[in-house]
Amino acid sequence: MRNRDLKLIELEKVLMIKFNNINYLDIALTHSSFANQKIQVDYNERMEFLGDAVLELTISQYLFNNYKDKLEGELTKLRSLIVCENSLYEIAKTWKLGGYLNMSKGEELTGGRSRVSILADAVEAIIAAVYLDQGFDISGEFIIKNFYDTISKACTNEIVLDYKTKLQETLQKNGEIGIKYNMIGFDGPPHRRIFYMEVEIDGISKGKGEGYSKKEAEQNAAKNSMKISED
Repeated sequence: MRNRDLKLIELEKVLMIKFNNINYLDIALTHSSFANQKIQVDYNERMEFLGDAVLELTISQYLFNNYKDKLEGELTKLRSLIVCENSLYEIAKTWKLGGYLNMSKGEELTGGRSRVSILADAVEAIIAAVYLDQGFDISGEFIIKNFYDTISKACTNEIVLDYKTKLQETLQKNGEIGIKYNMIGFDGPPHRRIFYMEVEIDGISKGKGEGYSKKEAEQNAAKNSMKISED
């Protein structure tokens, strides 16, 4: 049995899902960089699209049925906290998903197995794989089981999306503090740039982050700065 097949079986155990057609899971784990090296290999971008829709509908239905005291605006805000890149990334980390991905050596060497966007996209693709293999009811149960903690945190205001604002509010409670974001580098091809940013607090570098846009990198720098401050 190929090592790749063994990894799929291992991940089935992690996900606690037995696929009827394990090829769906294989495609969900295949990054475009891996497919570009091969001939006629399917990769997960189309499945990301489907998984995103299944995830959003499932979470919408769950919130609608279980939080009857919430108005439309409140439900929309909760859903945006739950169905976001960072929440998907946190799910991916619990599955140790990076080790199961099929990607090119070049992508791997530039940190692809731990990149937030790649891992978040793969979670959506896995949701699509479960949906295609076993239907909406089973995929819905799978989503709620894996996102239950995220839902609970969203409903108790424990999830933060705008880390820059949160950092500013936290630091400036006791007076004005200078906060500045600097780009410290970038790499990758023009169509897939990765930006590296740092946040300075009163002239001292306090956190670094990366992302596929300067704004994403700034948010990650702010998030990492808050983590450092808490440690």
